[in-house]
Amino acid sequence: MTSPYPGMQWSPIGHPACQPHEYVRAGTAKLLTLFHPATGTVRVKGVRSVTNAVLHAWLKAELLAILATLPAPADRSLSAEQRPSWERWQHGLLRKPSLSAELPPLRMILVWDNLVGHHTPDLMCWLFAHGIIPVFTPIGGSWLNMAESMQRILKRRALDGHHPQSPEEIMQWLEETASGWNDHPTPFVWGGKRQERRQRAKRRRLGGSGATICNGSSFVV
Repeated sequence: MTSPYPGMQWSPIGHPACQPHEYVRAGTAKLLTLFHPATGTVRVKGVRSVTNAVLHAWLKAELLAILATLPAPADRSLSAEQRPSWERWQHGLLRKPSLSAELPPLRMILVWDNLVGHHTPDLMCWLFAHGIIPVFTPIGGSWLNMAESMQRILKRRALDGHHPQSPEEIMQWLEETASGWNDHPTPFVWGGKRQERRQRAKRRRLGGSGATICNGSSFVV
């Protein structure tokens, strides 16, 4: 929103930075995000609305650009022999999209939210035809979607301590911040350094000696 965002700022002693307590609601900005955890790179686009027409067109273009950078599959034929590798990624899912009768080699796994628009038959068939299998996070399991973690980082870096005046300004700042992030991206790993920091902070809050018990025996998208 075009409202003031709290954040740390440098200000002269005795003259703290002030934010207006009133603002004009000029609309909202949304950020389409496609995140690759293994490298930390992110593809984004600022938009005013996220209808299927907007999201699907952007997503297809970005996925095609990514596929163009991947090595060509050794076996490009459509064959029933490809099905086991696709079905393996559906194990444990409560809602499994119906796979096409003939499938190309699996080239990409797309993890995203379990929204109705993500289950559109036309989009599913397009993904399957290009060797992409969608894996849906559980309803209410947004914490499993690393793209949301990436969005929080970009939002904080772009907007904290600032007062944007228009949705277009917000979108520009977010896209520029993502471009800067991609110059030196940080890979995301389940159970990585961030989790270690959270565990240390938790132990500090709990207090105690920090002693442990040894019994002779002794971490994804």
